Order: sequence, then C-alpha cells, then structure tokens
Amino acid sequence: MNAAALLTDGSVVTVRELGPDDVSALLELHRGLPIEDQYLRFFSTSPRQLEDFVERMVSPDSPHHVVLGAYRDDRLLGAASYVVVRQTDFAEVALVVSHAEQVHGVGTLLLEHLASLARGRGVRRFTADVLTINGRMLRVFTSMGLVTSIVPDGEVVYVELVLEPGDHYLDVVSERESRADVASLTHVLRPTSIAVIGAGRSPDSVGHAVLRNLAEGDFAGDLYAVNPHAKSVAGVDCHTSVNELPEAPELAVLCVPAKAVPAVAEECGRRGVRALVVISSGVDAEELLNAVRAHGMRLVGPNCLGVSTSSPGVRMNATFAAHSTLPGHIGLVTQSGGIAIGVQEELRRLGLGLSNLVSTGDKLDISSNDLLMWWEHDQDTRIIALYLESFGNPRKFARVARRVAATKPVLAIRAATSEAGQRAAASHTASTATPSVTRDALFRQAGVIAVGSVPELTDAVMALSWQPLPGGRSVAVLSNAGGLGVLAADACVRQGLQMATLGEETRQALAQLVPPTASVQNPVDTTAVVDEKTFARCLDLVGADPAVDSVITVTVPTALGEPTGGVHNVEGKPVLAVRTGQTERLAGDVPCYAEPARAAAALARLVERADWLTRPREFARLNRIDLDTAKAIVAEKEGWLPPDEVMTLLTAFGLPVLGGTLTTTAEHAVAAQQAYDAPVALKAVADDLLHKSKGGGVELGVVGAAGVAEAFRAFQERFGDRLRGVFVQPMASSGRELLVGVVTDEKFGPLVVTGLGGVDTDLLDDRAAALAPLSTADADDLLHGFRTAGHVLAGANEAAVREVLLRVAELAGALPEVVELDINPLVLTDQGCVVVDARVRVAPARNIDPFLRRLRTT
Repeated sequence: MNAAALLTDGSVVTVRELGPDDVSALLELHRGLPIEDQYLRFFSTSPRQLEDFVERMVSPDSPHHVVLGAYRDDRLLGAASYVVVRQTDFAEVALVVSHAEQVHGVGTLLLEHLASLARGRGVRRFTADVLTINGRMLRVFTSMGLVTSIVPDGEVVYVELVLEPGDHYLDVVSERESRADVASLTHVLRPTSIAVIGAGRSPDSVGHAVLRNLAEGDFAGDLYAVNPHAKSVAGVDCHTSVNELPEAPELAVLCVPAKAVPAVAEECGRRGVRALVVISSGVDAEELLNAVRAHGMRLVGPNCLGVSTSSPGVRMNATFAAHSTLPGHIGLVTQSGGIAIGVQEELRRLGLGLSNLVSTGDKLDISSNDLLMWWEHDQDTRIIALYLESFGNPRKFARVARRVAATKPVLAIRAATSEAGQRAAASHTASTATPSVTRDALFRQAGVIAVGSVPELTDAVMALSWQPLPGGRSVAVLSNAGGLGVLAADACVRQGLQMATLGEETRQALAQLVPPTASVQNPVDTTAVVDEKTFARCLDLVGADPAVDSVITVTVPTALGEPTGGVHNVEGKPVLAVRTGQTERLAGDVPCYAEPARAAAALARLVERADWLTRPREFARLNRIDLDTAKAIVAEKEGWLPPDEVMTLLTAFGLPVLGGTLTTTAEHAVAAQQAYDAPVALKAVADDLLHKSKGGGVELGVVGAAGVAEAFRAFQERFGDRLRGVFVQPMASSGRELLVGVVTDEKFGPLVVTGLGGVDTDLLDDRAAALAPLSTADADDLLHGFRTAGHVLAGANEAAVREVLLRVAELAGALPEVVELDINPLVLTDQGCVVVDARVRVAPARNIDPFLRRLRTT
C-alpha cells in the first residue's frame, strides 16, 4: 500500500506499509512519546525489548503482522499495526502518533487505512488495550464510526472494533474527508497570494491573459509574475524565477511549455507553494503528479481554462476567459474549458453569476468530488453545476453528491462515460448496462439533475434560482395565444407533468374576466384582446386554485396589448413564463423562456428535485442470509457457476428458488423426475450455451421415464462433448415473467436491472436500472420503471417482488466476485414469486475500497 491522503489541516501525507528500512524512524517515533501516549503496556519495557519488538513488526517474514506509517517530508508522523491473534479474522491493533501531530487526524487516517487493508485480507475485528490515562487515544478509536465494544479493567480499557463498513462508518469517513478537502482547497479557491509563471509579454499568450484577468479583476491578495525576459507584464512586476519571489505564493498558475511543467512544479514545491493550476496541455502526467505529491501540493489541471472565485474577499479570475466572472451563487466545475466559457456567458446574459469556476481539464488531482465537498460548506454557493466526461471514483461521487443534493441542487450535463459498462457480454443484463444507463442511474439515485445541453442547464438554473419548488406535478397553462398554449400543454405531458383540472369556482371567476370566446379549461386561453391587468388577475385566479401546483404563462404581443407585463409570482408556487424568441428575466425574478418546450423541461426539473427531496431514504434490513455459505460457493472460482451452485447461492440470500437437480446420466434424470412425481423441465448445461431456449437446450412439461430419457439423449446428440449435465426442475406455476439481473463494473459497482422476462426479453428493449445498494425507493423505481411494468405486475404480489430486488442487490454488494447475474424468468403470481432459472458468472474479486480517503497517485 502506498497512498497520498489529506489530514484535517489540508496537508498531504503518504501512507504506506513499513519495512526493515523504517526501523530507525519507528524507534525515533516511539522514543519521542510521553508516557501517557504509550497506550500499549509493552511500550514501557526496556529499550532493547522495544527495538526487538519494532524489528519483528516490520519483518517481511511476518505475514500476519502489518505496519502502516504516515510520512510527510521524509518524517514519520505516526504508525499503526495489526497482528492476527485468533485464527485469521481477529487482530490486535497498535497505534502511535507523534505528540506534535495528534490534533491533525494522523491516527484516525492510519486506522482507516489499516482497517481497509485488514478487511481485504479477511480480518473482521480489531482489539486494542488502551491505558485509561490516554483519553485522546481512546477517543481516536471510539470516534472511528465502527461498531465498538469498550470494557474498562483497572488501568486499561479493552476496545474492540468490528471492521464491517456500514453506512454510519462511511458517513463519518466522508465527513472527515470533507473537512480535510475544504482545508486543502482553500489554497486553490481563496488564496492570499498568486504567482503566474510563464506570463508572456504578448497579449495573445495564455499567460499574459491570465495575469491580465487577475490584475484587472483587482485580485484581493498579492500578485506576482514570473518571466525571466521581462521587467513587467500587464502592469505587474516580473521575477526571473519562483525562487526569486519575495515570498512563497500560496497558489501558482503555470502557463509554461508542456515539457517545462514538471520541473517548474518541482521548483514550486521546494519553494513552499501550496497549490498549482496548470493551464498547459500535453504535459507528462506521471512526472507532474510525482512532483505534486512529493511536496504535498494540490493540483488543478493540466490542460484547463483555470479557476475563479467571485467573492469580494478574493476577486480571483485566474483564467484566460474573455470576460470576468459575474459574482453569483452558482458553483461550476467542468472538464471542458469550452463548456465552462459557454455556461458562464449564457448565465451572464441572464444576470446570473458564479461563486466559483473550476476547469479541471485532465483532472490529475482535484475533481468534481473535491468541489462538491467544498461547495457543501460554501455559503456563497446555492446551486452546483457539473460537466463530467469521466468518473474517477463514481461510488464516492454518488455518496457525496447524495449528501450535498439534500441541501443544494446539483445539476450535470450528460456526457460520454469513459469506462463503465464497456464490456462485451452475452447476457441480457450485461448488454443493458451501457455507459449511459449506468451514469443515468447514478445521477438519478444521487439526486443529480441531469440535462442534455448548455441551454437546458441554464434553463434549469434560472428556475431553481428564482422560483420555489412545486408541491406536486400538476400544472396550469395560461396563454393569450391558444395554439401556443396547446403546445405548452403537450410539452408538459411529454415531460411527465400532469395538466391540472381547474375547479368550478376558478372557471366561473375566469369567465367573468375574459371574452366569451375564451377557454377557461386548462390550458386557459384568454384570447389576444386581454390587457396586462386582466392577464395578471387571471394568473392570480389560476395560481390560487388548490389543484394547481405550478403555472406556465405563454404570451405574445398584439396590437391590442402586451400581457407579459402582467406575469408575476404566485405565493408558494413556481411561475415560468414563455415569450416567443425571448429567454430573459422578467420583473420579480420570473424566468422567461423562448419556447414552451424549454419552459416545460425546466419545470420538470423543479418537480424532479421536489420529488427527490421527499423520497424515502430507508434501507431495508434483511434476514435469512447465510453469508458464509455464499462466500464459500464463489471463492476462488471463475466463469459461469453450475446451476445447482447457482440455486444454493440464491437460497443463501433468502431468494425464493424453484430448485432442481443436476444430473449427468439419463438414469439420474429419470430418478429426479420420479422424485418430483410431476412434469419437469429439462435444461441442458453445455459449454458456450448461455441462452438455453434459443440454443435448443430446454424441454418443458416432460412426463414419464421414457420422455425424460428421450429428452436427455436428444441433448447428448445435439451438444455432444459440450454437454456437462442436464438440470431437472419441477414445472413452475404459470404467471407473468420478469427479468432481474446484475452486472458489476469495477468502478461503478453492481447495477441491478429489471425488465420483461421469459422469451419476450429480446423482443423489447425495455429495462429499468439502479445501482446497488438499493433503498426501498430505489427498489420501487426498478419495479415500476420499465414501460411494460403495469402489464407484468398486474395482479402480482409487489411486496414479494420488491423483496427479491432488495435481496439481489444485497447479494451483489456482499459478493464482489459476482460480476454477472441473470434471473430469467422470475415468475410472478398473486401469492408471491419464484426464481425459475438463473445464471451467475464469477471472477476473483480485486480488493478495492472506493471510500478510502486517498488522493490519486501515478
């Protein structure tokens, strides 16, 4: 293990396994501790005993004894170790931290990494003996977030930690990471001094543009320029090198040629620079990141537009954009500089500004995960907008985004997802797990509002910035142009909104205001002759109707009047306006759109957010799970499991399995049929036979010994040496058929898929998908999210099907070895459901902890 990670003060340390070369550093660490910090009783033994113990700790011949250390600037700040003391799943843990570093979270970080490493090697519990006088060390253990047992015994407290990372532990780790991230990003987004390195004299150069933007934007801190060939650039005095600067700048912006970037980054690190923004493209990523990590710096880029902060205390525009950032409440992070400029300019036109703009470019270090944590705590930011072309750690992104979205809207422009699901696979489930399906499932469950373009993003931001969330999906359309009102109603329906039925009292009141030729049904057509005041009164009536959750107004100017001036806010309900050809901000902060479809789409985003905020968050607690049996089945195996093991695996997770017998001879198959004393289904188990029905590997309703023997021999003739056996099952009761599947991506984790099952699976591309783990609300989305769900579930026991989905997700999460699972069909009846056929493909699991606190390394 060798990882870079952040302490609570935002500084970077390296966590790695220690070896014989680290003995002297360990001894020096131990000898420098006051007695109250030596919480293990053996630390008070003789110096020779301590040396012997330390040497044994780091011996490569001690496979059950692991030591991790945290280094900064070649100095060991702390060490944590475990030694297996009971079988292979129980270990005693020890922890020492330099007295000067005990307030920065070194011990907690080391324990997190040690627990993750131990968990991956089969250790389930840690024990520790802490001296009662060492209250600080005791708090380190008890604040971990793991299930803890504490037993005082005289001068010693016995502590036991269960290493299973439940939701509470992951929340606690994420909160610690968030605090550390915010501290480190202060050097990037709120620096007190900046140096632009490579600030050219030519106004056409990138470095010149960045320096000019900082100078003309009146950056609140100290501004320096580095150019060995100029005395000043853009009115800023130049220095020949970073070493010649009067102080170490907190942030350095690198605009030098690509080949020079690693060396300049190294120079910055030695000088004491805390963060870099690398504008240059074509940089050697490994060399750059090595320099950044060696000196504990944070990095934006390379190949990026830059960063900006609009708050009055900073006023930083370290970009080469043509215009400065308009102050505002929107945080924007994008991999594309062009997207950043496009969003910024469109928002500027509408009078909306940014709190921060961060162009991550190649995002070697700082990513959207970091920025989400920053904006979660930033009071200047009320809305967050993202453009992501790839996910570095999507599971961590999902967890962080879900937490942030609970308090601030998070929007994302859809873009191609890089690696997820790009795997050729033959099963129905795997073919469904395309990058877009996986990405959209992640966004939906995390509460991220996904849009398809820059205009859609700005349309949604307008609505979210200026209007309240609706209380439901019902909308009223009020128009002075009947045709446009109809188009608005159609657009609302396409977006999944509902046209409200106006009450009789509302319709009568409207009829008193508008001409007889007007329509007082929804959509309401006031006709083109009404004036501004009449239109405003109509809006009051429609907005006050209890059946209406939101209103879209559509107005066009005529020779008889311009009713747009009558558009205003309605208390507690969103109002969105449409004025053909005009996207603008009306009086009272009413967003106005150029066409009905855009207004309807923006309103649908408001509804989406309102629905997500009221969505249940509970995760069901499942019983009847035999995890030990399940793990034994998948251990050290690769490929498709035989059907009898599949059924045993599913049964171990409490799934309702029909069962069956794997037979290898005709006589064995006959005996199985006779034991069931009922018609049976025979299914061939043959090499390369994934789709049994298509491949002629299924015989249904077989009765009698002769029929079974004949079917068995037919399989032998059809598949020859490929035949490995025949699975014999009793015939299942008839019912609707559902597909339930899982495909696991190394980065995104397990994706659970539902859809039409049985022989109809291939006829319709009709699926719903969600990433595990599933909340009960996620399971309901899967249950009802495909088009034919109403037909499939008609008369079915939905509670039983929901439990199957939750148990399948639990299986996928608990067994990373299961890379693909197909239940097809799951037969539904009014009494329950039963798994009739299933396939499971396994592969050795890699020990990856997506929630471990660490920074990217080469």
